[in-house]
Amino acid sequence: MLHLADTDWVIHHMNGVRRVTGRLAALEPDGLGLSIVSLAELYEGVARSWDRVASERVLDDLLAAVDIVDLDEETCRVFGRERARLRAAGNLIGDLDLLIGSTALRHGLTLLTNNRRHFERIEGLAIESA
Repeated sequence: MLHLADTDWVIHHMNGVRRVTGRLAALEPDGLGLSIVSLAELYEGVARSWDRVASERVLDDLLAAVDIVDLDEETCRVFGRERARLRAAGNLIGDLDLLIGSTALRHGLTLLTNNRRHFERIEGLAIESA
């Protein structure tokens, strides 16, 4: 596994955005990760969807093709270090984004996201956008 998909990429995939869907399909043979934090955000989206059954079915299909990456002690260390650094610089990002980015950083994964404005603040994080 070399890549971690951010929540926005999964939403684009679920909505059929070709450039994202195509890139995810190309990366699938190498393995694709999804943070447990993104999974929580996605289940919120399913709960808010006008067609919950269809949304959950699409999400379940995607989940069959990805590895869920849990939070662990080392990820929490990365999060704490980065949050302290960002706070000192007056440049904080949301905790959920920081947890997702910290997960990618801890595991040496490239984060697939179009939210560069937040994630570029995380020192050393590799990012790919569509």
